[in-house]
Amino acid sequence: MVEVNAPEESTPGFVREVGSECRRAVRTTPQRWLVAITLLLGLLAAVAVAATAQPADRTLATLSVPVQSLMSVTVPFIGILLVTDLRRARRRTAIAPTWTAAIVVAVVIALFGVVVCVLALDVTPQAAPGRWDHAAAIVVGGVLVQCLAELVGTGLGLLIRSPWIAFLASIVLPLGLWFALGAAGIIRPAQAWLTPYASLGKLLSGQMAPLDWAQWLVVLMIWGVGLNVVGARRVRRPTNRGQGS
Repeated sequence: MVEVNAPEESTPGFVREVGSECRRAVRTTPQRWLVAITLLLGLLAAVAVAATAQPADRTLATLSVPVQSLMSVTVPFIGILLVTDLRRARRRTAIAPTWTAAIVVAVVIALFGVVVCVLALDVTPQAAPGRWDHAAAIVVGGVLVQCLAELVGTGLGLLIRSPWIAFLASIVLPLGLWFALGAAGIIRPAQAWLTPYASLGKLLSGQMAPLDWAQWLVVLMIWGVGLNVVGARRVRRPTNRGQGS
């Protein structure tokens, strides 16, 4: 089995590595712009929906869907750039700190989305009486949406050498599969089991049934865990050949 976790270090050492990887997510000007654009998309979506929606539709769930959805488009790009250096490293490099840092960044972005939704509702007159219904579940859903989006990015970044092609793949592959399954009526139910987009709305509505959670876990195993495991093996392979193993 390929080793993809941190080397033999103490927990504080691992935490320092994760902190270093988090800082690396905004190390360059393009990376800082990418994070800023991601946050700006969420902010603009919250303002636009709060300003144009009917009073009965001004709820946390209604705002969270466009806010978290728009940000999840560019969140994978952050993960792709984070793992790009791992593909170029000549020595054996621990991947676990990078994965952990990617999750931390995703959680921060998701919570930013929650904050802008709350503020938009708070300053908007005539919001719906039940605007805070399922608030805790919606917050968790937003975090899960961004974490999966980030893991899709790290997985594709490990698998695909060119960051630009990985950027495109992070949009085209899940969206293309979603459309393809939707176009074929007999296998349309497979959308919920095989594509991230199918569960996005339910997660952000705060109303997930047991079957919905089962479907989301399958999607997580395919797009979050599966892509990264295969990508990690691909990154390790040249190193193993170089060592003659």
